[in-house]
Amino acid sequence: MMNLTSDFGMKVVLAVLASTSCVAPALGKEPQARPEILQTLVNCRAVADSAARLACYDAQVARLDAAESNKELVVVDKEEIRKARKGLFGLALPDLGGLFGGGDEKKDEPLGSVSEIESTIKSARADQYGNWSIIIADGARWVQTEPKSMRDPKPGQAIRIRKAALGSFMANVNGQTGFKVKRVN
Repeated sequence: MMNLTSDFGMKVVLAVLASTSCVAPALGKEPQARPEILQTLVNCRAVADSAARLACYDAQVARLDAAESNKELVVVDKEEIRKARKGLFGLALPDLGGLFGGGDEKKDEPLGSVSEIESTIKSARADQYGNWSIIIADGARWVQTEPKSMRDPKPGQAIRIRKAALGSFMANVNGQTGFKVKRVN
């Protein structure tokens, strides 16, 4: 049996607790019922006898470890959520319990709301109408959605993309005047 005081066991327990306890309250929603595997572990605290409590913890941490190893349970922390949100910036995603947004920005903030990104241009090309398709460093493709003349964007140039009015996005290349864009992948 795994001892609860082992470094790995404690990290798993803390990561699961951190990831499940922060999502709903941060979004101002009623907390979802805990997964059974987590609730059973938490229930071990109520065992009065020290030896029985330790045995309960050891058994439940082993169960949690097995569930995570078998991909039945995914453990993420706030920083992983923030990175995922940044990488998915501009895409329309389902709420998924608040992990990727879908709520009021002020309520989302504890999980790392993203309102703009800064990157560099990996490649850029104009279509037949002169609208630009820009791929940024992380591989995301952004397409110009309004006709606007600008200097040709080039690989290596800085780009800033931010949320704008009514769910739209604005991009600025090398500090030039902004233009509307949408993310296509």
